[in-house]
Amino acid sequence: MSVLESLAVVLGGALALNLVAGVLVLDTAGLRRVPTRAREAAPYLGFLVGILAVNKVARDYGPEVSWIIGKNITGFIYSLEGGFVAIVQSIATPALTAYFSGVYLFGYVFLLTFPFVAYATWADEPALERAAVAFGVNYAVGLGCYVVFISYGPRNLIPDLVDPLLYATYPRAQLVTSQVNANTNVFPSLHTSLAVTVGGLAWQTREAFPRWTVIAVPLAVSVAVSTMYLGIHWATDVVAGTLLGVGSIVVANRVTE
Repeated sequence: MSVLESLAVVLGGALALNLVAGVLVLDTAGLRRVPTRAREAAPYLGFLVGILAVNKVARDYGPEVSWIIGKNITGFIYSLEGGFVAIVQSIATPALTAYFSGVYLFGYVFLLTFPFVAYATWADEPALERAAVAFGVNYAVGLGCYVVFISYGPRNLIPDLVDPLLYATYPRAQLVTSQVNANTNVFPSLHTSLAVTVGGLAWQTREAFPRWTVIAVPLAVSVAVSTMYLGIHWATDVVAGTLLGVGSIVVANRVTE
């Protein structure tokens, strides 16, 4: 299976989840507001698109710059938590591995995309604008950290203790993840920060979208756990990602107010 085919599988799975969530969460009247809300939020969405464009270019050259000006903190992180990720993996079963792999690949992309669909149907609050700003802050801060800090994940540093469960079980998954990240880009965990951001925004909009909150919050927690369970991130990365996610919501709230 080629890279494009692997990407198509992930995007197809995420699209299916979006369609199911759309049926459960959205209403027809709200969908008619999408064009208007998209125009109103255009400056904020443009900010996010700009950050993503810079992020794409920086990911191609960032690792080389990082080795020149960055600091390798892998040993420091390991000294802080030791084999904690190995303890997390001690509960591994085939069923859990399948679940967390699906969450990491399909659930994460679903979390990144559905809020923009849902919040574009809501005219009473600037939720769409908040999501755009919060996502932009996540990517901007995460990119800066990836340049400043060099860090290898537990599966790379301690392969005798931590198994690469995602890639060992689903080798083709590496075709997808290698397109968007490098082995040295683990601090903070952007999977965690963006998942926490989505979960926090869902909690803020729980009165308007109660069913989305029920879906988003548990899924966001699962994404954070999956990064450790699969041996991709340290607990330190997850804590830092959680703080980044919460901070991005605070910034987004202030900007949109």
